[in-house]
Amino acid sequence: MLPLVLNPHSIKVGLAGQGEALARRAALLAEAGVETRLLSADVSDAVLEPLQLLFVAGLAEGEARHLAGRARALGLLVNVEDVLPLCDFHVPAIVRRGELLLTASTGGAVPGLARRLRQWLADTFGPEWTERLNDLSAARARWRSAGLSTADVSQKVRDLIDEKGWL
Repeated sequence: MLPLVLNPHSIKVGLAGQGEALARRAALLAEAGVETRLLSADVSDAVLEPLQLLFVAGLAEGEARHLAGRARALGLLVNVEDVLPLCDFHVPAIVRRGELLLTASTGGAVPGLARRLRQWLADTFGPEWTERLNDLSAARARWRSAGLSTADVSQKVRDLIDEKGWL
């Protein structure tokens, strides 16, 4: 596994599917700030070609397999919800606290464990972490503009976290 965090404004994403699975995936992408192009299962290659990622959710496996194969042949990375052999990547269990992003993944081996870890992370890192991140970010910016080295700034971040008793 190679964990990555993609800038939602730098990627071109398509979403194909139907039903509740499609709605869940659309909501996840919207929450991440990803502008998504909604596609039909029989979308043309000309529409697929400029995309970089394709999410497929709620299609029958044969239909999903065909669409995923076409997209992959055009160079897209593909995720077919709940069909690991058809996935180039998967989405981890996510907890968001402002810009703080906490994730858990089992590489698709035990999704129930990832969901349980997500709940633990959500309980452990409550909504107060949004403001904490903002405070740390502002302090870091002040220290960087004062000319402190990367190592000194990192130490000051650790010290402030310890001083506040946040971890």
